Formats: sequence, structure tokens, C-alpha cells
Amino acid sequence: MAKADRFEDLEIWKIAVDIAVSVYLLCDNEPLKSDWGMKDQIRRAACSMSDNIAEGFEYNNNPDFIRFLRYSKGSSGEFRNKLTILFSAGKVEKVVFDELYNKSVFFSSKTQSLITYLKKFEADKSKK
Repeated sequence: MAKADRFEDLEIWKIAVDIAVSVYLLCDNEPLKSDWGMKDQIRRAACSMSDNIAEGFEYNNNPDFIRFLRYSKGSSGEFRNKLTILFSAGKVEKVVFDELYNKSVFFSSKTQSLITYLKKFEADKSKK
């Protein structure tokens, strides 16, 4: 795996930002526009995914980065939960739900792959 010099170079960060932007645009329209509580919560969950990648990366060490990647993955689960609630309540259309849900699952999978890679890298490094 190539070394990233900036968090903005990471594919998972780009996916997370794409999700957050989509959520912001979704929340600019009814029925979410006037649902202040859920709008705030789902935006925070979506933004937290990329926020944690950026913050963890900037600590410039793998153990901290891994910890923040786990937080980011957790935020993806929180996001999917809120999205599911909104869909079940009829507040989000199926096509929008499917797109965002699938992006979030893909994000979680890619994030887990990076966590696994970094943990193996750290374990191999400590064997030397």
C-alpha cells in the first residue's frame, strides 16, 4: 500500500466527504429541512466519518490513526442507523437510502481493510 502524505489523498476520506456532502444537500430540503434534531444528528454522524480520519491521520502515528479509524467506522454505523430510521419513517426515498446506505457499507469495509493493514504493519514492525 502506498504511503499517503495527506489525509486528503486517502480514498476512504474522499468517500466519507462524498457521503457528508450528499447528506448536507439532502437536509437542505423537506422533510428533513424542518426536522432540526434528526437533521443535526445525521449531519454530525456523516461529518464525523471524515473528521475522524483527518484528525487521526494528523497525529502522525499508526496506533492513534487506527483508533480514530475505528471511531470513523463507528460513525458510519451510527449514520446507517439514522438513515434506516429516516427511511422507515418515510422521510427518505428508497433510491436515496440505497445510495447512501451502500456508500456507507463500502466505506466501512474499506476502513476495516485499512485498519487491518495498519495493525499488521505495526505487528510486523515490532517483530524486527
